[in-house]
Amino acid sequence: MLWAQAGISNSEALEIKTVRAMLGIFCRAHHHPDQELCPACSEIYKYAVDRILSCPVRATKPPCEMCKIHCYKPDLRNSVKSVMRYSGPRMIYRHPLLAARHLIAKYRFIKLDSKACQSE
Repeated sequence: MLWAQAGISNSEALEIKTVRAMLGIFCRAHHHPDQELCPACSEIYKYAVDRILSCPVRATKPPCEMCKIHCYKPDLRNSVKSVMRYSGPRMIYRHPLLAARHLIAKYRFIKLDSKACQSE
């Protein structure tokens, strides 16, 4: 698989695909009605991929919304939040598998995190 050759784990690849799908939904609704991302959304996508791949907790990475470390610059974090707020509910209808996998990953992290708190 292309992701594995690039040294990207399955969870990182899934997160990158999810970000791309969410940006596509947002951009089609707000900027470009065609399939390609506008330049502003392309920049957000490149930045998000860079942040995902350079995450300091990459090995035990939670979903970004649950992470205690904020990798994103404040202005770009607000842009990504607005994209997520708009696209999140629409992901269930447009990309149900990606949405379900994201929710499962989030649930798994919550479950693992709660077990770690109980053992302390």
